[in-house]
Amino acid sequence: MAEREFIKMHGLGNDFVIVDAQARPISIGEVAARQLSDRHTGIGFDQLITIEAAPDEESDVRVRIYNADGSEVGACGNAMRCVARLMLQDNTSKLRIRSDAGLLEAWRHSSNENQFSVDMGPARDHWQDIPLARECDTNHVPLARGAVSDPVAVNMGNPHAVFFVEDVNAIPIETLGPELEHDPLFPERANIGFAQITGSDSMRLRVWERGAGLTLACGSGACAAAVAAHRRGLTGRKVQVTVDGGELNIELREDDHVVMSGPAEESFRGTIAEDAFAASAGA
Repeated sequence: MAEREFIKMHGLGNDFVIVDAQARPISIGEVAARQLSDRHTGIGFDQLITIEAAPDEESDVRVRIYNADGSEVGACGNAMRCVARLMLQDNTSKLRIRSDAGLLEAWRHSSNENQFSVDMGPARDHWQDIPLARECDTNHVPLARGAVSDPVAVNMGNPHAVFFVEDVNAIPIETLGPELEHDPLFPERANIGFAQITGSDSMRLRVWERGAGLTLACGSGACAAAVAAHRRGLTGRKVQVTVDGGELNIELREDDHVVMSGPAEESFRGTIAEDAFAASAGA
C-alpha cells in the first residue's frame, strides 16, 4: 500500500499536518480531512496544508489550506510561517507563496532562526469583500449576541469579525463563537475574534476559527484584530497580540500591507496510507 509522508507543525499551538505534494500531486477529500483532524482517531490538526508545485513564475510554491471540518480556506498566517520554515534554507531570501488569498511572501529573521514573518497583503474592508450579506459600515457592523456587539469586519484572505471587549476571559466563546460564525450576515461564515485592548501597542485576543473552532492562535485573526483596532483608533501600527499560545507581532505598513511575525515549530514526522486522504464528501 502506497504511503505519504507528513510533517506535524505548529505556530503557537495552532497546529497543522503538512504534506509536500510538489513532486506527487494529491487530492484531499472533505471527509478525509475531517477524519484525519480527529485528535483521538486521526493525526489531529486545526488545518491540513498541502505544498504544491508553483503554478506561475511569480511564485515558488502553491499552498492549499483545509480546515478540520474539510472546508478549504484562502489564508492562514501561522501555517505560512511553518511552510517558510520547511522551504527556506537561509535568512537571505523570501519564499513566494501562491494561495487562494493571493501571492504572499514569507522570510526568516536574521536575529532568530525560529522567527518568521509573512506579508499577508492588504486588508480589505468593503462589505462585499468580507463578504457580508448586505451593505453596512464595516467599521461598525450591526451585529450583537449576548454581551458582545458592534464588531469590525475585515477580510485577511478570509472573513473576520472582531469584537472589542473589556475582559476576553469572561466571554463564553464556545457558545457565542459558533452562533456568530454561522450568522446570516456572513454568507461564507466568518472567523470571530474577541479582543481586549491592554495598551496602545498591545492586546489580548481569542478567536473562534471558521471550520476549526477555538484555537490556541489564529494568525490571520491577529492581523484582522490589529487592523480593526487601528481603524477604531485604539492602537498604533505596531501591535503585540497575545493569544492563548503566545505572542504574535503585527505591523500595519504604510502601504497597507499587514506583516505578521512569530515562531514556527516542528513537532514530529510520520507516514500514513495514501488512501487516507482520498475520502470525499460522498464517501
